[in-house]
Amino acid sequence: MFDHETSPRPAWLSPRTLIIGASVSVVVLSLAIATLPMGKATAEETPPARPAPSVEISMPTTRTITEWDVFTGRFVAAEQVEIRARVSGYLNQVHFQDGQRVEAGDLLFTIDPRPFEAALAGAQADLVAANAALDNARAEAERGNRLLERGALAQEAADQRTRTLREAEAAYASARARKDQAELNLEFTEVRSPITGIVSDDFVNEGNLIVGGAQGGTLLTRVVQQSPIEFEFTASEADFIRYRRLSHSGTDIAVSGGEQPVSLKLMDETEFVHDGQLQFVDNRLDPSTGTMRARAVFTNEDAIFAPGMFGRLRLAASGEYQAILIPDAVVQTDQASKFVWVANRENIAEPRRVELGPIVDGLRVVRSGLQARDRVISSGTQFVMAGVAVAPKSPSAASSAQASLD
Repeated sequence: MFDHETSPRPAWLSPRTLIIGASVSVVVLSLAIATLPMGKATAEETPPARPAPSVEISMPTTRTITEWDVFTGRFVAAEQVEIRARVSGYLNQVHFQDGQRVEAGDLLFTIDPRPFEAALAGAQADLVAANAALDNARAEAERGNRLLERGALAQEAADQRTRTLREAEAAYASARARKDQAELNLEFTEVRSPITGIVSDDFVNEGNLIVGGAQGGTLLTRVVQQSPIEFEFTASEADFIRYRRLSHSGTDIAVSGGEQPVSLKLMDETEFVHDGQLQFVDNRLDPSTGTMRARAVFTNEDAIFAPGMFGRLRLAASGEYQAILIPDAVVQTDQASKFVWVANRENIAEPRRVELGPIVDGLRVVRSGLQARDRVISSGTQFVMAGVAVAPKSPSAASSAQASLD
C-alpha cells in the first residue's frame, strides 16, 4: 500500500498544469464564440424604421364672407278682412266669382234694400215734421220775447215758449239722426270690399236670411291682401342677444326692423332668390317659449306667395369679414373638441384645436386655431400621429388640392 501523504503526485496533476489548462480552455471558448454569426441576431432584435406616411396637404382658403342665420316661418296677409253683414235681411245677389281679385270699394253682396228704403222714407217724413215744429217754436219764442219787452206777456209765458223751442230743437236733432241712420242702413245693404285683394268664396248663397250687427253678424266671405305680403318667424333669445351686441358694436345689422335686408326661399327652391326687408321685431320675449317674434315684408306682384305657406328666411348674422375656410371633411373630433392635422415646416404632424363656424358654399368657417399659411393634412390622416414625420405629396398634388378648395 502507498502512503497517501508520502506518495509522489503525478506531474500532470500539478497546480501549474491545471492553471495552464484552464487558461487554454477559456481562450478556445472565446474563439469559438467570436466565430458565431452575430449579424443575424442583431437584425432580429432591431427592426428597420418605418417610412413616413404619405399625406396630401392643402392651404386654407381665405375669402370675404357674411354669415347668415336661417329661420323657418309662415306667410301671413298684410291685411285680411272678414266681410260680415251690418244689417239683417235677405241676400239678394252675389257680385263676384270665387277667388276673384277685387279692388277696394267693389260691390260684393246686395241685401234686399226695400225695408230700408221704407225706413228711410219714414225717417225723412219725421224730419220734415220736426223741422216744421222747430220753425213754429222758434217763431213763437221770438214773438214772446217782443211781447215781454212791451210788457204785454208775462215772464212765465215767455219762458214756456223758450222751453218749447228747446224741445223742438231736440226733436229735430233726433229726427235727423234717425234719418242719417236709415241712410246708413240702406247703404249697408250694399256690401263692398274695404281693401284690394283676393276674395274667397261666398259663404252664404243668395236667398238666405242673414243677421247683421256690430256683434254676431253673419260672415259672408273673406278678402286677403296679396301684395305686399308678410312673413312671420321667431328667433331664439340667444340669437336676439347676439344681434343686439352686433348692433351696438357698430356692425350694420338692424334688430328693430325696417332696415335690414333679408332673402327667402320656398320649400321647393334651393337658393334664396326672393328679396325683402325686416319690418318688425317685437318689444318683448315670449316668456313661455323664450323666443322673439319678428316679421319681414316681401313684394308679391306675381302672387307666388300665399298666406299660410311655409318658407325659409335668411338673415345676416355678421358683417363682412375675411374668413378662413377648409373642407368640412378634414375636421376631426376629440371628445368634445374639434381639431385638424397640420404639417409644420419640418413636416411633423401636429393636431390643431379649432373653433368652427357655419358652412359657406360647401366649406367650413374656422373662427380660431388656424392660420392662412398653415398646411392642413387633407388626406391620409388615418396614418398620422402627433409628433410623427409625414411625407407630403409633390407640390403639383398640393396645388391640385388647393385648386379644389378654391
